[in-house]
Amino acid sequence: MLNTSEGVAVTVTGVAQVKVMRDPEILTTACEQFLGKSRRSMEDTILQTMEGHLRAILGTLTVEAIYKDRDQFAELVRDVAAPDVGKMGIEILSFTIKDIYDRVDYLNSLGRTQTAIVKRDAAIGSAESERDAGIVESQCQRSRMEVRYEMDSRIADSARHFQIQKADFDVEVNRAKAQAELAYNLQSAKERQRIRTEEIEIDVREKRKLIEIEEKEIIRNEKELDAIVRRPAEAQAFQVQTIAAGDRYRQVKVAQAEAEAIRVRGAAEAASIEAVGKAQAEEMRLKASAFRAYGDAAVLELTLDALPKVAAEVAAPLARIDEIVVLGDDRTTSEVSRLLSSLPPAVQALTGVDLSKAIGRLPGATVAGSA
Repeated sequence: MLNTSEGVAVTVTGVAQVKVMRDPEILTTACEQFLGKSRRSMEDTILQTMEGHLRAILGTLTVEAIYKDRDQFAELVRDVAAPDVGKMGIEILSFTIKDIYDRVDYLNSLGRTQTAIVKRDAAIGSAESERDAGIVESQCQRSRMEVRYEMDSRIADSARHFQIQKADFDVEVNRAKAQAELAYNLQSAKERQRIRTEEIEIDVREKRKLIEIEEKEIIRNEKELDAIVRRPAEAQAFQVQTIAAGDRYRQVKVAQAEAEAIRVRGAAEAASIEAVGKAQAEEMRLKASAFRAYGDAAVLELTLDALPKVAAEVAAPLARIDEIVVLGDDRTTSEVSRLLSSLPPAVQALTGVDLSKAIGRLPGATVAGSA
């Protein structure tokens, strides 16, 4: 039994949850306090400490305060007892008030008084409530009517606004429909244009494919033409060119051989001519020596050797005459005599040798007189 600040003895039961702290220093303190003691002894020590603080706190509170606010009372006990218990290395985890009662029916009387007060207040409250209910009901009725009228007015205004807004909405809807229809038509036209463009692109791609196929076919035909016509023709042309080149080479070699032969023949002929020239020069030198040794006799011999040739040249025009008609003997004889008599002057003009004198100096030779 514990006495409150008013001297009313009450019994208070509570439940405390405690544990040993884990801090090394505090744990050392707990060991010093409880080492060698039993569990019961430890519980009694903690219980006595808690009871002492509980008595001290109850002496400062009234029964009403304790009864009405148990949680605050329990928290106050826990806060006051925690430092002392902590000095022993114990931590209060929780402390709750389990029950409060007394043996003089103080709490029951307090309850009855409170009950009477509550009943009185309830009756008064009921009457006031009924009064207030009537007032409130009339006020509510009036307010309801006002609200109704206001709501009717608002409904009418709302209906008017609704019709106006509906008309505006209809205009907007029609405008939106027209715009949507226009947009739809425009989009449809764009879509048709896009489809047409794609069809044209597809057609262009198909034509490109056909062109590519035709180009490939042309390339294939060209390759086939190359394989069938051009390559054989090129091979034949190459063969002809090779043969022509061979012929040209052969002709060049033949021409070179002929040129070499001509050069050799020319060299041989030149050597032969040189030898002949040298022989003729030697002959002329010897003749010159003989001429110097024999004098006019040698010149006369040369002249006489040349006379047949001179006579042949003089008579050459007569050799081309097919037929000679002799009209008289005297004239023919005189013509021949004239031709023969012209030889000595010609020889003398050519060689400087007087043929008549040279012949006259020959042993046994005679010169005929002039005709």
